[in-house]
Amino acid sequence: MVRMGELAVSRSSGDVLVALGLGSCIGLVLVDRAKSIVGLAHVMLPDSSSSPNAPRMKFADHAVPELIRKTVALGTSPLHLQAFLVGGAKMFSFGGSSLDVGARNEEATLAQLEKHRIRVAGKVTAGTSGRTVRVHVDGPRVLCKEAGGQEKELQAA
Repeated sequence: MVRMGELAVSRSSGDVLVALGLGSCIGLVLVDRAKSIVGLAHVMLPDSSSSPNAPRMKFADHAVPELIRKTVALGTSPLHLQAFLVGGAKMFSFGGSSLDVGARNEEATLAQLEKHRIRVAGKVTAGTSGRTVRVHVDGPRVLCKEAGGQEKELQAA
């Protein structure tokens, strides 16, 4: 279970990494299909600059590079990683776009991936519903379920 502000990596057959209830948060999945290495970060906020004493893995600017580092430590290379994003919903309908934390989380996560030259293979983001993501090492497979919906496998674009 990968809770808010946490991340996990694995290459152990049978492991499943899960982030439940992704509303405005982003579930960032990194996958090396050839080596069956996976990682999952539960990103809560886009930028740590205004919260220097908060836990670092809550923020895209820290969680994305750390997730890359941990997957590389298991034996992959950034060149072999594919990224999938799940979540980033607009959970509150009041206010302007500056309050759309989901969109800001997605934008910050994508910027970090671009900075590290990680290709985005697929995403299920935006909307107004929460989602769950499950990452199976075997395969590897990335599954997404929207609240009240059916679980679907995300395929690389």
